Amino acid sequence: MQVALVHEWFNEVAGSEKCVGEFNTLYPDADIFALVDWLDDASRQSLLGGKQTQTSFIQRLPFARKHFRQYLPLFPIAIEQFNLDKYDLVLSSSHLVAKGALTHHGQLHVCYCHTPVRYAWDMYHDYLRGGNLQNSSIKSWLSRRTLHHLRLWDVLSSNRVDHFIANSHYIRKRIQKIYRREAHVIYPPVDTNRFSLVTNKDDYYLAFSRLVPYKRIDLIVQAFAHTKRKLVVVGNGPEMEKLRGMATPNIEFLGFQDDQRVAILMQQAKALVFAALEDFGIIPVEAQACGTPVICLNQGGTAETVLHGKTGIHFQEQSVAAIRQAVDEFEARQTQLLDAASISEFAQQFSVTRFRQDINQHIAQLLEQKI
Repeated sequence: MQVALVHEWFNEVAGSEKCVGEFNTLYPDADIFALVDWLDDASRQSLLGGKQTQTSFIQRLPFARKHFRQYLPLFPIAIEQFNLDKYDLVLSSSHLVAKGALTHHGQLHVCYCHTPVRYAWDMYHDYLRGGNLQNSSIKSWLSRRTLHHLRLWDVLSSNRVDHFIANSHYIRKRIQKIYRREAHVIYPPVDTNRFSLVTNKDDYYLAFSRLVPYKRIDLIVQAFAHTKRKLVVVGNGPEMEKLRGMATPNIEFLGFQDDQRVAILMQQAKALVFAALEDFGIIPVEAQACGTPVICLNQGGTAETVLHGKTGIHFQEQSVAAIRQAVDEFEARQTQLLDAASISEFAQQFSVTRFRQDINQHIAQLLEQKI
């Protein structure tokens, strides 16, 4: 069986790229296609076993290395230029255009969908507002026109997929809403083995993510400001100075920390506080693998990956008051309900081993049905 793996781009090793890495482990002879590939040698070796990808014409366009996203209007036609005719199985890892690769009736195209295109659909107005594109300028008009055509192509290209796999039930519902297609849910792989159980916790809360607006670290900082509770914030990003301006002496900013230090901080934290609305959310699962409970939003992926009253505490909205109330509830209930060993055991259902087994079994069933 000849297999093709299709992904949008390789410019870093994040959650979606790790999924492709696991696909490559399952299908070591597969060929890999992407719009662009800027991986360094070390990342390529660890993620893809050193394998080279076949890239699109976007790779060769001026300034593509730093600004390839500016070529968004060309992405649909670029993904359609890959000739995948010889492959029996096409497995796409898609959050934008990878699912739009062209296949014929004799092939099986399975799409592992991280999300339908967020900034073209439910985050469309947030995207325009964040880019100051709500005015009547030419740039605004061009952006709106590009996203309008992307929405049309996005729905059209969803019909090219034979079977969708969603990375959470939250995304399954979005696939059904936007594409009118059913999807099978397989949670993405989390390297739970990297985060060993620690039962003795220190007296601090942890917030860990890129410091960008949608992560809502600002709400967490405000919720802890002017309290006696210690908050440790890990991560870098454009919001750093703004967040420091909100902080009081009980809040400490550590900036970027390497993987080893992050693991130690997660293991020793009283709880992780996580306010982002995520499609899945790997960081809360990593914290739970350490036996560390999570205080998080009861929406999106964290509504599924954190069990209220058992592995953490949910809050119902992204607000300072809701986070404060959830922290109060956590402190009142932690000795009664939250057991570190049980939390760590719960997190193992999101492991890399489980992901490989589920993907392998599901695709084998689809191939049998195809035959």
